Amino acid sequence: MSFTNLGLNESLLKAIKDQGYDTPTPIQKQAIPVVIEGKDVLAAAQTGTGKTAGFTLPLLERLSETHPKMHKNQIRVLVLTPTRELAAQVAESIKTYGKYMKYSSTVIFGGVGINPQLATIRKGVDIVIATPGRLLDIAGQKGIDFSALETLVLDEADRMLDMGFIHDIKKLMKMMPQKRQTLLFSATFSSDIKKLASGLLRDPVLVEVARENTTAEQISQVVHYVDKSRKRELLSQLIKTNDWRQVLVFTRTKHGANKLTKQLEEAGISAAAIHGNKSQGARTKALASFKANEIRVLVATDIAARGIDIDQLPHVVNYELPNVPEDYVHRIGRTGRAGQSGEAVSLVCIDEHKLLFDIEKFIKSEIKKVHIEAFTPDPSIQAEPIQNGRGGGQKRGGGNARSGGGSRNGENSRNRNRNKSNTGNKQDNNKEDVKKKKPQNSAAAQIGARMQEKLDKLDKRDASTGSVSKNNNRRR
Repeated sequence: MSFTNLGLNESLLKAIKDQGYDTPTPIQKQAIPVVIEGKDVLAAAQTGTGKTAGFTLPLLERLSETHPKMHKNQIRVLVLTPTRELAAQVAESIKTYGKYMKYSSTVIFGGVGINPQLATIRKGVDIVIATPGRLLDIAGQKGIDFSALETLVLDEADRMLDMGFIHDIKKLMKMMPQKRQTLLFSATFSSDIKKLASGLLRDPVLVEVARENTTAEQISQVVHYVDKSRKRELLSQLIKTNDWRQVLVFTRTKHGANKLTKQLEEAGISAAAIHGNKSQGARTKALASFKANEIRVLVATDIAARGIDIDQLPHVVNYELPNVPEDYVHRIGRTGRAGQSGEAVSLVCIDEHKLLFDIEKFIKSEIKKVHIEAFTPDPSIQAEPIQNGRGGGQKRGGGNARSGGGSRNGENSRNRNRNKSNTGNKQDNNKEDVKKKKPQNSAAAQIGARMQEKLDKLDKRDASTGSVSKNNNRRR
């Protein structure tokens, strides 16, 4: 099957051809026709499968079919993403495929001034790509009108839940018309995603192109055991000996990312760091330099795990293993994209053996262990507990991650309030758990039989493998 069979107009087909594509990926084959038809979609696909084009192409097709007059602050399509990087990636995809079409779009996220964003939306915009926090800021200032909204897209919905955006999303949903098309894309179908879908989607088409918790077959995975104090030395040797020219390295903490970047620079390896404490300008510059091969190493925290899209990225290194197994899948998914091959290397010290065990259990596969003689671990070293949670103690996606980064006009203060609540004592956490066990609202309870049947099917499939609980997600 080619793109010409999917119901896309000539302008889109020309833009696709310009990119050198002729055959759609499995997620694109399944999603594009049903999105064009106006149906709701509940889709899961592992990272790097062409998911973004799977919804941007049909959305552009639908926009081309009608041209209503846009009034002040009105929008037709809203795409919600968890991070600034992912928002920028979606915006770039829309720009790439819509270059021969007439439409307007804008990106809304924190870390930059809010007034220019308000001015853009004031004119009326066809497509808005936004992070939840900043969009809620704008909505609070009555700077956006959802009455003409035709389609809502939740991209990387599981990541948004992980980062604590569920309350923001619910607030935004109350402002939107009930009669709309809703597309929910997620890397996994966790129980939390199923609950969210039951309240948002109407008789959705279920699209799943890869089983949950799997890693792309074209990614070569390897583990090197090494003492924690010698990780930087081993990383430098791997880069220099193998002449790696483009390497994405993941650390657990923002401080760790900065420290490693400095050490690599001192070792003569060009590097830059990207994480939640960096300004938007610094993050954009670092990512652009990395994509342009001006620097060899980009050191990132998990805020970048799903927001970096680099064609033919050859190497990903887990300098420190993530505390949550599914984050491993998202990290290494930055390589081996769109059918390309890639290599994922994990440097594992004695402290991380349990994390490695959990990862292998999660992906249902044992990762190849390669011993490097010069870096044989010292057997006398005892394992120590890993104190930092996901993102090195960042609260619910980091101090600025609520909208993919800090912003003005009150967003930081809301982040601080959220962080205080998330760092409460065990009793507070138990209270929160009790709240989560409350029955779903009446709207969710009245979901149609067909929707429930699809969710039950997913529940039965997951029963044999289990799923990561929301409590675990909250500890990230």
